[in-house]
Amino acid sequence: MDKRRVVVTGLGAVTPLGNNVGKLWEGISQGKSGIGPITLFDTTGFKVKIAGEVKDFVASDYMDKKDARKMARFTQFAVAAAGEALKDAGLSKDNIESNRTGIYLGVGIGGLDVTEASIIKMKESGPDRVMPLTIPLLIPNEAAGNISMVYGIKGPSHTIATACASSTDAIGNALDAVRSGRVDVCVAGGCEATICKFGIASFQILQTLATSFNDEPEKASRPFDTRREGFIMGEGSGILILEELEHAKARGAKIYGELAGYGASSDAYHITSPDPSGEGGAQAMINAINDAGIQPSEVDYYNAHGTSTPINDPAETKMIKIAFGEHAYKMKISSTKSMTGHCLGAAGAIESIISIKAMENNFFPPTINLENPDVEHGCDLDYVPNKGVSGTINCVASGSLGFGGHNGVLIFKRYK
Repeated sequence: MDKRRVVVTGLGAVTPLGNNVGKLWEGISQGKSGIGPITLFDTTGFKVKIAGEVKDFVASDYMDKKDARKMARFTQFAVAAAGEALKDAGLSKDNIESNRTGIYLGVGIGGLDVTEASIIKMKESGPDRVMPLTIPLLIPNEAAGNISMVYGIKGPSHTIATACASSTDAIGNALDAVRSGRVDVCVAGGCEATICKFGIASFQILQTLATSFNDEPEKASRPFDTRREGFIMGEGSGILILEELEHAKARGAKIYGELAGYGASSDAYHITSPDPSGEGGAQAMINAINDAGIQPSEVDYYNAHGTSTPINDPAETKMIKIAFGEHAYKMKISSTKSMTGHCLGAAGAIESIISIKAMENNFFPPTINLENPDVEHGCDLDYVPNKGVSGTINCVASGSLGFGGHNGVLIFKRYK
């Protein structure tokens, strides 16, 4: 039986480069960094003093002020991005088929800032003074739940937690839901907000964050470069509206492109490190290519996970070479985390939006701060160093690799 075709009809974003898709793409296309000094807490005593914070975000600009008070920061981001995406798709409470619309969100951690604040409150004032809404605020599924309530969506609502692959896997599961006919429309993507003392301290102790660029934050995220030393924490949300093709055509929806394939795999190797052989991630890429029914040579651009850690970048390069063969040296690759930082559970969705905009504009985003590619460790592909370039893009792939060995890859094609 032929698969139902699934297209993207709406986009929404809250990111360190701006709080809508237009500002996000403007920053990406200009090679701008969204990384700066941490302002969300006092970094005294911390080795890490920089992050990719969402800036100038006022929740009441996007939702009812009373509702916003009952949401954690990560949920507010998701509700705001979903509102932009639904509006972009021409959907609202008035015309959405609520029972035929689903929600699939990726959230790696959830309300870590709420957890931190509540534990401090309990320690200082006792158990009876913990915030009454602590649990509803911190649990990861509340982002999807609030999108459902705010926008009147009554179909299936699921939250996927596969660490940094969460939103890529959420979009992949949403693709399957629309293809299968369980729903006709899906709000799909992810969100995260972990820039708090406990969050930064916990990643800092793992020695995964960069610590040498506090005085030059815009240079700190440098994927594939010899001077890379760790990722930069980011935050935000990315939301895509996925829709069955005939359903979209029937209502005259704008179509950004087709979500053609999804692949996933597990490394079965290590709790925090990718398999250095590259075989696990490569299998997710191969699965996505096969699911899309294309040849590896048809992919013009790959948006890399590209975390700027010593271990990730060479391993991911191996994955690309295994999956794409000789074409790996011909296609363009970049890590836009060099500009946004690593938004954890939201990363895959934000990078999917960037990939779709790259295809729409026939523009390959850059990997900024790539001064000396780490050729010694195999990083010898075309990572579009420092400045984006124009070129024909008809097919893009976006990959995500999560703690625990979770790998997810999405393939988008120009709609024909």
